[in-house]
Amino acid sequence: MSVNEQAAVDEPSDTSRAARKKVKHGIIDCDVHPIPKSMDQIRQYLPKFWKERFRGGGRGLFYGNPSHGMRQDSIPPDGGPAGSDPGFMRKQLLEANNIKTAILIPRENSCQFPDLDYGNAIASAYNEWIADTWIGPGDNHDGIFKSSIVINHSDPASAAKEIDRWAGHKHFIQVTTDSGARFLMGHRNFHPIFEACSRHHLPLALHPGLDGIGINILPSPGNPSHYIEWHTCMSLSFQAHLVSLLTEGTFERFPDLRIVLVEGSSTWLVPLMWRLDMEYKALRHEIPWVKKMPSEYLRDHVRITSQPLERPGNDEDFMDMLRMMDAEHLLMFSSDYPHWDFDNPKSAFPKLPEKLYNRIFFENAEEFYGL
Repeated sequence: MSVNEQAAVDEPSDTSRAARKKVKHGIIDCDVHPIPKSMDQIRQYLPKFWKERFRGGGRGLFYGNPSHGMRQDSIPPDGGPAGSDPGFMRKQLLEANNIKTAILIPRENSCQFPDLDYGNAIASAYNEWIADTWIGPGDNHDGIFKSSIVINHSDPASAAKEIDRWAGHKHFIQVTTDSGARFLMGHRNFHPIFEACSRHHLPLALHPGLDGIGINILPSPGNPSHYIEWHTCMSLSFQAHLVSLLTEGTFERFPDLRIVLVEGSSTWLVPLMWRLDMEYKALRHEIPWVKKMPSEYLRDHVRITSQPLERPGNDEDFMDMLRMMDAEHLLMFSSDYPHWDFDNPKSAFPKLPEKLYNRIFFENAEEFYGL
């Protein structure tokens, strides 16, 4: 074969160029929930001492809306819970929406138990399960699924060991834990977790869970009467944790630490940072370890996912909010599949300028996770 003939073979067609461009520009979904087919899948990884005790977990009073917690069309055709079939998820979520990477966040609810050893065992079992199934060679031959190391933050020393245990796995790309906690996240109690995340260059994702359930403290004056109250106010814990991280000097002490705020909404970020920066100007003598305006730490250390996305009636107002919150650098798309309040990437946002669309739907996550 001549050089020219070889060049003709090597030169991609217009069709293949378009296909490669589509793959390159596929969406990164930063919040996808894999669900066990049954609790027996998790139970097999538990020591015998815990195996008989384990019944699964949940958010108790505030689990799901009054009818159900999942999209009813996400139940696999062959049966099982919504979100429990990797193959069906590929078809319904990934292929249908040009998603090239799904970042999995298992919901093991391990932080709620007063018996810390039990919580640690559950977190460890979920990591074993996800490593053997969703991100194992059988279900993840193309690497489209990435996952999160789940930890029991109620026992930070053991949580750090769990991070060390899994950090070398190429498909574990972050650590995740519940927003419900006994301390605000900037508290020195969590330093072992921050040290482990920094040591392995893994972001720490906070996800709603167990606020006011088990041993964790509700981030509001009292228990809401209805699910709608709880669901509306989920963002309160994220706001409190973020202010704590910023004012405790966490990012000065751990300059490589990165935080992701998942499924806690996002547009509250603007007025919260306005207020915190204002307070810092008058009260910075109280926190001399914070070397610059609190909002200036965000771009280097914090990302926030889009779902649940608040949409005002006027899209121009929404676009102004995206600009004010620096969405071009801080916001990452998430769908929250298969939950009932799933955000469809085709309709959750109004039409965005191409540059902003690219930043939100894949570039910010590519950069932050090193994908």
